[in-house]
Formats: sequence, structure tokens, C-alpha cells
Amino acid sequence: MSSAESVLHKIKSLAAAAAADTNAIRQHLHAHPELSFAEVNTAAFVTEQLRQLGLQPTPMANTGVVALIEGRNPGARTVALRADMDALPIQEQNDVPYKSTNPGVMHACGHDVHTSSLLGTARILSQLRDEFEGTVKLIFQPGEELLPGGASLMIKEGVLENPRPASVMGQHVFPMLPAGKVGLRPGRYMASTDELYLTVRGKGGHGAMPEQNLDPVLVAAHIIVAAQQIVSRRASPKLPSVLSFGKVIANGATNVIPNEVYIEGTFRTLNEEWRREAHGHLRKLVEGLAESMGATAELEIRYGYPYLENEPALTARTRAAAEAYLGAENVIELDQWMAAEDFAYFSQAADACFYRLGTRSEDGRHASSVHTPTFDIDPKALEVGPGLMAWLTLQELAQ
Repeated sequence: MSSAESVLHKIKSLAAAAAADTNAIRQHLHAHPELSFAEVNTAAFVTEQLRQLGLQPTPMANTGVVALIEGRNPGARTVALRADMDALPIQEQNDVPYKSTNPGVMHACGHDVHTSSLLGTARILSQLRDEFEGTVKLIFQPGEELLPGGASLMIKEGVLENPRPASVMGQHVFPMLPAGKVGLRPGRYMASTDELYLTVRGKGGHGAMPEQNLDPVLVAAHIIVAAQQIVSRRASPKLPSVLSFGKVIANGATNVIPNEVYIEGTFRTLNEEWRREAHGHLRKLVEGLAESMGATAELEIRYGYPYLENEPALTARTRAAAEAYLGAENVIELDQWMAAEDFAYFSQAADACFYRLGTRSEDGRHASSVHTPTFDIDPKALEVGPGLMAWLTLQELAQ
């Protein structure tokens, strides 16, 4: 047996031995979710778990936690591993012993999985210090679900310095894949996202006398329809772009035209230059169309996460290492995804690879999408996730 094969065997054995504890940690986190930037108890729990491994965690960005695992020759090379810790404002509908005990808050995006998995990886790597050279930087991040995103705050506070990692890796649950499989995609993988807040103002009044009013509902309807031409006619058809409006409030009645209409939406794309250009087109269309119809409109664009880029060479190495650990048949090429992730900030600041961890049961259970009140995972994923990340880390440290 080669040295690499021996290490792989050790990692799999350690991951299997720790699987029950890793799942218990996940269930504890799932039962005690906390919203973005309020992960006080979660951060304290993570800190204590790391201390039990003999590590010296430090706080960052208020509720973030960072720790180092040093192998032989710690200055040789550094690899950073990231997990997010926040939950969503969703009322859980699962009937499980570890159901959320915090009304209206749920780990519906799998951040409890990410955190427990990284703690499991930390346990494995802490037992293998003599097997690798370099340093592993553990990043437990707050506030992925809420702008400006905890990743951006941690980067500003120096999480990618002292020591600076050669690469950053992260994983995310993926209920479309069964547990035991992972997915990757090199290059541009996930979209940027900007939040849109639009107010259209007119003159309300009785619905039976439209000539005496200036109907903002009609103006808003024209804006919603016309804005889609920015994607269909101003963007290259080769460039993915999505403009969606998900909230429209016209607080009138069957016979009452309101004074104003309030609209919220998002704009997503995979190109930063087109992103900025599209903002300008959208502002011009909204304001010009409203004026042409005698109304006024105010558009606020809250600049969100950038697009996520998986560095091609790093992703190719990650794929090869994943195939060695799981078998080539269990490593899937992913399509581009127009959702957004603040791991993108890491991908803009360093070589990065963000891959997906299968969480669906083979029998089709645990198939609910993320951000739904019935999301849950096959526990098998928490044997695969920690071991795989430990193996990927050691392979990357050896570069």
C-alpha cells in the first residue's frame, strides 16, 4: 500500500468512527438555529468544540470563528476551509427529534451540515498532524444569508492573511444528488445577486374615475414587463442573466387606486462588467418609463455578492482527488446555477473551489430543496463530507 493509499484509508476509518458524533453535532446545531449575524451561541459551541481538539480558536467579525491546525513545517503551505453557520427565518415542518426549538428559525439551507462537517474535518486532521506539512485554516463564517455577507466582513478583517492560504475550499449541501456523491464545476459557477427596491408614485383615488387619478399600478405593470427586455435584448444571449420581481404591494382595494406601488426583486448574472451596465439600463428604464406615463419612480439597487468563480486548475485537482476518494462514478459535473453565495468573495480574493455535497437518500427521501420548511439530509452525508474534505485538504497541501 502506498503512502497516499494509507492516508486515504486512515481518513475513511476516522470519518466512519466519528460519523455518529458528527451527526450529533449537526442535530444539536439544527435544533438551535440562529439568524444571520446573531450566531452567538453557535459560535460559542463551535469554539468549545475546537478547544476540545486542542486548537486555539479566535473570534472574527463578531460571531465568526477562525482556528489553525498546524502540521509539520507549518509555513510550507496553507489551505483554508470555510463553513457558514447562520439559519433562515423559516418555520420548520419536519417532525424529527432534532426539530428547531427556535420558532420561525430553521437551518433550511444546510449550514448546520456545513458547520458540523467542518468540525468533523477538523477532528480528522487534528489526528493526522504528522501526516502532512503546512497549515489548515478553519473559517466558520457568520451571515451568509444576509447582505453584506459574513465572508466580505471576514476578508476585510484579514481572514485571508497571517497566514495567507494558497487556496480556499468550501462545500454546500445538494439535495438533487444522493449522499455519497459530490458535484463540481470549473470556472464561473454561481451568479452575482443584487437586490432591487422600487417605488412607483402616482395619484390615487376612486377606481370608477380613472381620469382623475394617475394610476401607479398600471405604471408598475408596464415597468415589470418592460424591464425584462434588458435581459432579452440588451444582454448577450451567451451571457446568463436573470431579472425577477417577487414582491409587489399595491395597497388599494377593488375600487381604490393607491397612491404608490412598492416592488422588490433581484438581478443576477455571471459577468461583473455587464452587471454594472445592466444597473444603468434598469435605472434609465424605470425612471424614463414612469415619467413618460406621468408618474415618478425611485429605484434602490443594493449591491450584493459577486459571481462565484471556481479556479480551473484547483477544481481539476479537487475533482481528481474526489474521484480517488469516492470513485469516478460518484463525482458529477454540475451545470451553472443562478443562485448566489457569499463564498464568491473568497473566490474573488484567492484561488477557490466550491463543490456540492449530495444529501438525498437513495430511496428519494430527504429530497426537499434548500430554503424549504421540510429540508433535511441523509445522515450518510456526514460521513462522506468530513472525510472527503480532509482528503482534499491533504492533497492540496501536498502541491
